[in-house]
Amino acid sequence: MRVPGEPLAMQGVLRNDMAIGHFMISGVLQDDPAAILVVEDIGLIRMDAVDMAERAGFLVFEAANADDAITILETHPEIRLVFTDIEMPGSMDGLRFARYVSLRWPPIKLIVASGKVPREKADLPQGGLFFCKPYRHGEIATAMRALLAA
Repeated sequence: MRVPGEPLAMQGVLRNDMAIGHFMISGVLQDDPAAILVVEDIGLIRMDAVDMAERAGFLVFEAANADDAITILETHPEIRLVFTDIEMPGSMDGLRFARYVSLRWPPIKLIVASGKVPREKADLPQGGLFFCKPYRHGEIATAMRALLAA
């Protein structure tokens, strides 16, 4: 059973592509994978995004709304990137959450996705990226790597 806010490796769950203390990516052991946070209110979409990011080699935390995401960010300073949906219930939507993150944790990189809000209406913080849903996993993983390498 997954514990909200904890990545799989911290829950004692090992999969075939993981080794203790390391992550296996395309047959290569990798130390200290970059930690990211996926914020999505729709469970199946969140599970898919988490799976995509884990397969890309990231240590993934997850939240269903901005309030839970802020709690996770406050307790996990190792998180370097947030991938969030725009339309979410709670005290703030994904755009407001992204702006909050950029002000409170400026080093954290941001990727925002939406199936309803058009790209031109998405007022992103500087350096943030926007993707329309449905997005391609490879494009998101590539964008994550590029932002973290910058």
